[in-house]
Amino acid sequence: MKKQPIDIRKIKVAVLAGGVGSEREVSLASGANIAKALHDEGLGVIESDIAPDNLTILDDDGIDAFFLALHGQFGEDGSLQDILEKRGKVFTGSGSKASRLAFDKVASKKCFREAGVIVADEIVLNGSSTLANVEEQLARLGNRFVVKPIRQGSSVGISILEGVGRAAQAAIDCFRQYGDCLVESYIPGREFTVGILNGVALPVLEIRSRSPFYDYQAKYLADTTEYLFDTLDNAALIKRMQDDAVRCYHSLGCRHQSRVDMIVNSAGVPYILEINTLPGFTSHSLLPMAAAKAGMPIGKLCVEILRSAVQDHSTKGSRG
Repeated sequence: MKKQPIDIRKIKVAVLAGGVGSEREVSLASGANIAKALHDEGLGVIESDIAPDNLTILDDDGIDAFFLALHGQFGEDGSLQDILEKRGKVFTGSGSKASRLAFDKVASKKCFREAGVIVADEIVLNGSSTLANVEEQLARLGNRFVVKPIRQGSSVGISILEGVGRAAQAAIDCFRQYGDCLVESYIPGREFTVGILNGVALPVLEIRSRSPFYDYQAKYLADTTEYLFDTLDNAALIKRMQDDAVRCYHSLGCRHQSRVDMIVNSAGVPYILEINTLPGFTSHSLLPMAAAKAGMPIGKLCVEILRSAVQDHSTKGSRG
């Protein structure tokens, strides 16, 4: 017997936001915007501030689907997704496996390389790393570096440094603070992002920040960051950037929405920085901007993401 089409506007949705860690306030802002957008589209929606020690909303049998608006640890690293999968819940965004891979900068870079896209060279610190051996390894990468935690989001803990000695010390400090650290060769160039909706690349968006790079301040707080479309006139380069973004998305097994950040160097070569499996929905967020450029306002975008989640669950189950 043929299944009847799902009337998405008859389901009740809980927008999950908040969580824990440094991105909590950003998540709450994203959640509020998503909830308003869904409400304006005629859906029954509630907001829930969720945390590892407060999962009560998941016991509400009146909720048909969960729209995830969390960022960073617990919400984006596969932890919440694993809980939702084990409970058989409908939820938006990538499953637990893809989320874990994407949140781990080392694991995701391995997948990106295997997919044939270009990433910066790096070293990875471990418990036996010393200042001397980090300096020795960095000397092979150049003289300007990006130091970052392996499992944080929204540019948390990232620094750009000149000189092997300064970068090595920053890497040791990063490891002590976060328990892991990755140091990459700095790639000078222009910063872009490509949003992806259900495996299709959205318009390429250029980010011009007054900061040395697109950090937390520039992403969420500064009003001086510029977000520009149509800044490239090389159709082949645009296609390559979009194709590379989609390759990254599929290499991790992502679904629904994602955003791939990249640097294009002076030779026109895109270097993939990272993928974000739960892009923000704040006033500064890039996926809604790109969708709007493609003719899909935020309400329609949220409904499409939700429809995809419901459809995936009904046809394939909620496995990640």
